[in-house]
Amino acid sequence: MSAYHRNHDPHDHDPHDHDHGPYDVAAPSPRSAPHVLLAHDVGLLVIRLGVGLIIAARGAQHLFGWWGGLGIDNTARAFEKFGYPAAKFMAGVAGVAETFGGLGLAAGLLTPIAGAAVAGTMANAVDVVWPLGLFGGFEFPLLIGAGAAGLALSGPGRIALDALIPGLRSHRVVYGVAMLVLAAVLAAITIGIRGLRPRCPLPRAA
Repeated sequence: MSAYHRNHDPHDHDPHDHDHGPYDVAAPSPRSAPHVLLAHDVGLLVIRLGVGLIIAARGAQHLFGWWGGLGIDNTARAFEKFGYPAAKFMAGVAGVAETFGGLGLAAGLLTPIAGAAVAGTMANAVDVVWPLGLFGGFEFPLLIGAGAAGLALSGPGRIALDALIPGLRSHRVVYGVAMLVLAAVLAAITIGIRGLRPRCPLPRAA
């Protein structure tokens, strides 16, 4: 037996030896434990339901006049005062984005698209009420828009209809980024067009 084999018993193990070789697998992170993942999924579900159902109800007010809302005709007149061209069409687009984007968020269905649709609509709402300031002005659309954008980036979690769709079962942040960039471009165009048109000043709260 060679000197190497006499001095290197393969059964010897040094507990302080950290050279584990290429086949050792690192211990799983505690953040990937099942109870932690479940907590994330439940938290995302609560946020989705809160943001989604609130903005869906607001969209139904604009489209159908439900729950004391304006309805599409009065909403169109308000959009005309805000300076939007083709006011009834734009009011319809906003109402559809709010209603179906909100329902999509609540159900976790096509979440990147739903979140971006709501976020883009809220960007326009923020621009409309910007002269009123944060409090009593644009804090509501800002909060809803930020929540929707966050969900577009994070995905809906596993308690969602997207979990049943093969292409969306494994959410990737690039899906949300792509949809939010598209929504931002469309919102910027709409806001730019509105800025070129005359509009009525907003009434300030007493």
